[in-house]
Amino acid sequence: MQLTAKLYQLLPLQTGSGKNGPWKKQDIIVETDGNFPKKVCISIWGDKIDSALLKPGTMLTIDFDVESREYNGRWYTDVKAWKVQVAGGSNADVYHDLPPADGSDEPLPF
Repeated sequence: MQLTAKLYQLLPLQTGSGKNGPWKKQDIIVETDGNFPKKVCISIWGDKIDSALLKPGTMLTIDFDVESREYNGRWYTDVKAWKVQVAGGSNADVYHDLPPADGSDEPLPF
């Protein structure tokens, strides 16, 4: 799923150590646009945390998964981001057609 929303609040960075080693988690609160804005808490884990992007007031495009789990008869839902970028910004994952470095007109092999 994908959501474009304004970063409303940055919650404190959480860190710890588990059976797979150290971990870190950044929870953010974003606010949707529209007639009835909603606030949503989204978790960003590990190396997906980019402090340079996470400034309150910034419009973000967030790709995320929603997962629920049961514990002692109650259900808990997590919204976990797997990609965060500035809305309308350039996408670093897109490759552009560039001329070959050697100046030839041959297309790149990939």
